[in-house]
Amino acid sequence: MIGMPTSRAPKNPESNPKVRIQRVLAEAGVASRRACEALVEEGAVSVNGRVIQGLPCFVVPESDNIQVHGRRIQKPRRHYYIMLFKPRGFVCTASDPEGRKRALDLVDHPSGVRLFSVGRLDIDSSGLLLLTDDGELTNRLTHPSYEVHKGYDVSVRGRVEEEEVERLRNGLYLSDRKKGTATRTAESGVTVLRRDRDRTRLYVELREGRNRQIRRLMERLGHPVKKLRRVRFGPLKLKGLAVGEWRELTPVELGTLRRASTAEARRVIHRAVVEKRKKAKRKKTGPVTVMGRPLKADPVKRAGKPKPTRSGGSRSGPKSGSKFGSKSGSKSGGGRSTGTRGRKSSGQERR
Repeated sequence: MIGMPTSRAPKNPESNPKVRIQRVLAEAGVASRRACEALVEEGAVSVNGRVIQGLPCFVVPESDNIQVHGRRIQKPRRHYYIMLFKPRGFVCTASDPEGRKRALDLVDHPSGVRLFSVGRLDIDSSGLLLLTDDGELTNRLTHPSYEVHKGYDVSVRGRVEEEEVERLRNGLYLSDRKKGTATRTAESGVTVLRRDRDRTRLYVELREGRNRQIRRLMERLGHPVKKLRRVRFGPLKLKGLAVGEWRELTPVELGTLRRASTAEARRVIHRAVVEKRKKAKRKKTGPVTVMGRPLKADPVKRAGKPKPTRSGGSRSGPKSGSKFGSKSGSKSGGGRSTGTRGRKSSGQERR
């Protein structure tokens, strides 16, 4: 039934009341986990009036009175993460002036928390839609620079040939309302699942989220979309749900989703740092030229400390004060002494 939770819905990962105390302290903003462990071992933390002597220690954040140096910490806010199988004909906006059916109305959560969608699916599309009240995770999952991929099962009209599939993979130019010009879409993964004379089924993986991107791309190629369903969001797959049903994410799903968003963020930061260093090196060294023409090799790799020249003067400098130089001098001196001895002996013979 649409709008009802599935009977197979697992418990929320935060429904388990027992949590390690260092995690609770860190989420409350006291300090890092290691620093919180040190506070516990020092005896600065008490639970329900009893000083904690050591680790491990498990607490119930919602009910236990946890204090650090006599001050009660703030209870960590609980977040909710829901997967919805959005049907066609529903919009993902929080408020619609046209009065159309909203996907948020399908989720009647017992907590009454205010949810919002992570990204959007247009009214004619269906599939996996994430709902949450965690703004930080939503930003990491939807920001284009983090490149969290999304997978779509797409059925289009007509037979899509290999040349057209390759054009989709390399990207096509689409108008960008923010920039005011046409820009090329990012490279995407495209796999042909089934190809008939009048219909083609594709699996498309995107790493950016432009408005109605897949529909606009297929219209450029002359293959209008007949059916579009999102079946994957990062590591999450659409499974265990019927159309219109929802459930809370399992602990494993939530953990993999957080790790995926964090890993993508680290990759983005790493790429930005590497590119910044390369630009700084190029600006400092400049291009390497030979006879007025730039070399084909990377100037950053070629730019380095010049090797010491092997001229005669440079060799004689360091070796002049060495023991090898003194030996050579003694040998030459010995040569001169033998010469004088020879002259003296010849003079004595004359005498």
